[in-house]
Amino acid sequence: MEQIKLSDNSLTILEKRYLAKDENGHTIETPEEMFLRVAKTVASAEKLHGKNDEEIGLIANEFYRMMVDLEFLPNSPTLMNAGRPLGQLSACFVLPVEDSMEGIFDAVKNAALIHKSGGGTGFSFSRLRPANDIVKSTRGVSSGPVSFMRVFDSATEAIKQGGTRRGANMGVLRIDHPDIRSFVICKLDKRSFTNFNISVSVTDDFMKKMRADEEYQLINPRTNQPVKNEKAKDVFNLIVETAWATGDPGIIFIDQINKANSLQSIEQIESTNPCGEQPLLPYESCNLGSINLTLMASEVEGRFVIDFDRLRRVVWSSVRFLDDVIDVNKYPLEEIERMTKGNRKIGLGVMGFADMLILLEIAYDSDEALKVADDVMRFISDEARACSVALGNEKGSFPNFEKSTFFGKYPYLRNATITTIAPTGTISMIAGCSSGIEPIFSVVYVKHVLDGADLVEVNPHFEKYARAKGFYTEDVMKKVAEKGSVRGMESIPEDVQKIFVSAHDIAPETHVRIQAAFQKYVDNAVSKTVNLESDATKEDVARIYLLAHDLGCKGVTIYRDKSKDTQVISFGLGELKEKTVTKPRDRPPITRGFTYKIRTGCGNLYVTINEDENGLCEVFTTMGKSGGCMNSFAEGLSRLVSLSLRSGVDPRAIVEQLKGIRCPIPTWSEGVQILSCSHAISLTMEMRLDGRLKEQESLLKYSGSSSTRGEEKDSNDDANVERKDFLNGMPPTCPECGAPVQYSEGCLSCPACGYSACS
Repeated sequence: MEQIKLSDNSLTILEKRYLAKDENGHTIETPEEMFLRVAKTVASAEKLHGKNDEEIGLIANEFYRMMVDLEFLPNSPTLMNAGRPLGQLSACFVLPVEDSMEGIFDAVKNAALIHKSGGGTGFSFSRLRPANDIVKSTRGVSSGPVSFMRVFDSATEAIKQGGTRRGANMGVLRIDHPDIRSFVICKLDKRSFTNFNISVSVTDDFMKKMRADEEYQLINPRTNQPVKNEKAKDVFNLIVETAWATGDPGIIFIDQINKANSLQSIEQIESTNPCGEQPLLPYESCNLGSINLTLMASEVEGRFVIDFDRLRRVVWSSVRFLDDVIDVNKYPLEEIERMTKGNRKIGLGVMGFADMLILLEIAYDSDEALKVADDVMRFISDEARACSVALGNEKGSFPNFEKSTFFGKYPYLRNATITTIAPTGTISMIAGCSSGIEPIFSVVYVKHVLDGADLVEVNPHFEKYARAKGFYTEDVMKKVAEKGSVRGMESIPEDVQKIFVSAHDIAPETHVRIQAAFQKYVDNAVSKTVNLESDATKEDVARIYLLAHDLGCKGVTIYRDKSKDTQVISFGLGELKEKTVTKPRDRPPITRGFTYKIRTGCGNLYVTINEDENGLCEVFTTMGKSGGCMNSFAEGLSRLVSLSLRSGVDPRAIVEQLKGIRCPIPTWSEGVQILSCSHAISLTMEMRLDGRLKEQESLLKYSGSSSTRGEEKDSNDDANVERKDFLNGMPPTCPECGAPVQYSEGCLSCPACGYSACS
């Protein structure tokens, strides 16, 4: 078996998230065995088309080889589940939400099944009647799309607490829905809809009227009749200001999406998957995979050039692989299996584009980079379609081929869509390359480790250049990390400054132009984040939206640095209001409360909750006698909770923030899972608020006295607090490893451990 070359970081990610484990959580397969498991399972689909064992073995060997060589990797569910009991291999699903109570809760149930299987879901809520609209069957009024979105959000929260891969959602609402304003601002409080990305479905007509400063009609989807007019520019400015403040909502250009919809005779596309790159019909799913462009650049006579022969071979093998996934997949719903097999959509994309440019010595923010994007993606698209035509001849076209716009253009076609540029956060970390088509996020960053020391993490290409050109020193690397960029640094040669451009060095318009260059040759859509500096203006955001529409993008997502920390509590007509500073009430000299003992994965946690005349006023926590970092974290968290309570924050809002946070050492006790210390505090507060915790009870009836704090020492406390995987999971950085997180491809993700807020 070929030995795979993986970094320590890649091995850590594989062991934590992908490799098979026994009942006790011990890893029982190697990376090579994982790739062999996936290759054999996917290649077994060839039996359906008359291949013998020898032919299937050759195909499996090719699948294995390109994964082990890190030339191509499929989406995470395929790596995790192929050849294992769950067997659900798709990343993306879109579910319809019908305008009835039965339809809404059918969608909730179906989403829960998909999240349980490791998939993400997209929904359009545009069919739901607006808030306060009539409901004849009950003689009442509708609560509207935003209200029902909370049900989906809560269901996702419940499912993700017990899973290994977070469920993620996309919520879409048409620009002409009467509730569009409440939808646009629904995430402004930073606490609501934490399991949703949201996007506004914008029409060409709206964009035309906005540019002309005209009004447009809001349409009640129940009656399909206009209910009022809005000034298009006011609603556009509301979207701009909210995205500037929080990063949400994104925009999808729904008419551009449906112009490319080859199955319009079946149905119109209404929504996308959670990161926006995969528009799908209701009940469709799609399996994705990405080619590592870093390896498609070969050195010839001392300079790197694009190896199109190698790229062609990988494209053809990858298209066959993704098509085979459709046949071996275990689908969570019959409707999804029927739609997926009827259209056989696949999404072949790329990762490592920024690395390829570095090897070619081309700046990301240059006209040459746009040409490389054009040349590479056009080649991939042409070869992928040629392969799909050949597979259609070999195995038959997709069943709905004659209903598609492709009928008459091609004699055969195996897949209704073939290309997608998807987020590659975790798989690009496994492959050791840059993410998707994003620029490198940072050339150098500082990683804070367990003993308080700072380790300098350097991009391997940059380190190679630095050592070759003689300017590598620890001091220089730290200065680069502090500055966040190499541009303008006298100690670094100008040619190196030009090549090593990071996300925030790049003008927003360049981000959009790179996205548009790829979109020209992509059947589906492109996952790409337009990164903005913290001092970017709302006018900058508006220009990005207009440029993306002009250049034919199917959607656009912006993220302004530090905007997730912007304090916004209300939104007037086109105007953000600053948060008023609240002084916490004084702590009374005497409070009354009780202490509860909870067993966590790190030992016994003692939680004291006190009350004053206004209700809960403070929380104290102690972790046995562990001392050190763990106790300081527990004390710090308690002080913040107490301060929030005395500042008038709703205790249940605090509960929702802490609930579901998980550390690497969750534990079970008395049939209840304690995911982390934060989760334990939330459970205690919630049960106290509900009146379920009395003076003489311990939380969930755990054994031991609740009247003393810190007297009983768990024998494993000292060992537990020494564990890196727990202490590295402390906030405020990556919730799992402590390294700095980055925002790209529509997601917060960690470059060190593979954590992603979307997967």
